[in-house]
Amino acid sequence: MDHLHLMISSTPSLSPMQIVRKLKQESTIGMWKLFPQELQKHFWKENTFWTDGYFISSIGEVSVETLRHYIQNQG
Repeated sequence: MDHLHLMISSTPSLSPMQIVRKLKQESTIGMWKLFPQELQKHFWKENTFWTDGYFISSIGEVSVETLRHYIQNQG
């Protein structure tokens, strides 16, 4: 797997960058707690897990059901 699709609803007070940063921080901490030996084989210089980049798109005129169907049917 080389990417991840998420459907997130948030308050307008949080920027997309703040949401992505928090998701990456918390999931990296959790993964390193659960799988330290496995991750050390691949990330031996620092405790990282994600790349720096991300892509965000709003759903615009697409219904939540249509978006959910799209995400669930990714290959």
